[in-house]
Amino acid sequence: MRLASLLLVAGVALPAAAQVSTAPAAPPPQAPAALILTNARIYTVDDTRPLVEALAVRDGRVVFAGSAREANAFRGAATRVLDLGGKTVIPGMVDAHAHLLGLGQSLRNVDLTGTKSYDEVIARVVARAKESPAGSWIVGRGWDQNDWANTSFPTHDALSRALPNNPVALGRVDGHAVLANAAAMKAAGISATTADPSGGRLERDASGAPTGVFVDNAEGLIQRAIPASTRADLRQALAAGIRESQRWGLTGLHDAGESRQVIDLMEEMARAGEYDFRLYVMISDDSAAIAHYMQLGPRAALFDGRLWVRAIKLYADGALGSRGAALLDPYSDDPKNSGLLVSAPAHIQDVATRALRVGFQVNTHAIGDRGNRLVLDAYEKALAAVPTADHRFRVEHAQIIHHDDIPRFAQLGVIPSMQAVHQTSDMYWAGKRLGAERLFGAYAWRSLLATGAVIPNGSDAPVESINPLYSFHSAVTRQDADNFPAAGWFPEQRMTREEALKSMTIWPAFAAFQEQAMGSLRAGKYADFVILDRDIMTVADKDILGTKILATYVGGKAVYTAP
Repeated sequence: MRLASLLLVAGVALPAAAQVSTAPAAPPPQAPAALILTNARIYTVDDTRPLVEALAVRDGRVVFAGSAREANAFRGAATRVLDLGGKTVIPGMVDAHAHLLGLGQSLRNVDLTGTKSYDEVIARVVARAKESPAGSWIVGRGWDQNDWANTSFPTHDALSRALPNNPVALGRVDGHAVLANAAAMKAAGISATTADPSGGRLERDASGAPTGVFVDNAEGLIQRAIPASTRADLRQALAAGIRESQRWGLTGLHDAGESRQVIDLMEEMARAGEYDFRLYVMISDDSAAIAHYMQLGPRAALFDGRLWVRAIKLYADGALGSRGAALLDPYSDDPKNSGLLVSAPAHIQDVATRALRVGFQVNTHAIGDRGNRLVLDAYEKALAAVPTADHRFRVEHAQIIHHDDIPRFAQLGVIPSMQAVHQTSDMYWAGKRLGAERLFGAYAWRSLLATGAVIPNGSDAPVESINPLYSFHSAVTRQDADNFPAAGWFPEQRMTREEALKSMTIWPAFAAFQEQAMGSLRAGKYADFVILDRDIMTVADKDILGTKILATYVGGKAVYTAP
């Protein structure tokens, strides 16, 4: 041991000139980055450094966000440098509520979105039938009778006349009702004697015969007759859904309810490296599947952050457009109807209680004010039985909330997972369903934010377009794609642009226990980001939806580049 060290150990003081230097050593040279973005407007969603001009990436993660001069310290001989010429970069957007398999299947099935009449629906189905084998099933989705001159539910008669030989099943835009023709009802064994299932309803004529529309749990009566998809079909649909998501700047998605078969397939694809995407998948409400995954326990960031399985999806009620959302008081335009409960509150409480014991998150679909109250009540009872901090239970949609229940979300630590684009799709007819007073609790983002809640945003695709900028635009304007109404619908409920960006980045990350790994561009997090052709934080409201996605990166790798 050196003399100076021996003396120090013995507690003997040295003269100043003889003491060992305590000046910091020169920092080691920075390991080179694989990629540097420079000359950009980079919104990091990191409050310590919210706007920077350069980003350095190594091993799939951000190593630096700041000035171009500092980022240059990470430049090596093999570093790829992208000069973005002033373009905008934001963290990878994450859809906090969508249906990946449904999205992929919608790209293959008959697309009925935007149809302005029942005749147009039939015309699209007839066109598909001409390309299909005789007698084969034809499946489609996207019709919305609220967009037609006659806003009543359609009946099967015209569809059955046009397609007498092909069984046809057409999902409503919200996925909470299906229209079937006579051939489909025959194949499913449906007749006037078929009873309404619990939590479901068959629309009927004056004689009691089914008219062809099956609401909520009654959809299963038709769906069970549709030939099951093969594993190859499912795999292709999942891959197509991921590609479509990446095209619109999404680097991840919270899949709001899948079967064990589909989750197993996602895991198989992730293990094989078949996709670069962050999938936070919720287990759909099936007792056997829930028991299986609870036995395995919560699993996070599997296969280099491609898959998380630690949430359960439950269902409280139906949808507003099909009058299945459970309301405290009857529908204003259907005074004998208060909606449907598709699950018993006791079931939600039981699953929530068991989930708390093993560390699973519970995310429950609730749209009506009664549905929301019953879910909050069930969560409150579960939390009383198993007191748990930071459980992050969620209510999916939370569209219509009684004013007494708005503060309960923050008080209980429950996250309202909402889809801003639903507001601008529903605003034309929501007042007819609800009346004036209940609209003050409809799509009430500002009221919820004011209590301290955060709102992860999404699309509910394929109900709405997977393009996340529709929800961003709706959140900050309360206007549709044509900028209607001029001042916004209940504009006092708007988000700021900073909040809207958080609702598509860091808030979905928080809602999925991922905020330490993603959701913002700071050192150590996944290098998931999107390059835009304009600055969505400063352009005029009317120009937001004209934004083009130039590139989408996941883990520092380009997964989509615009042609």
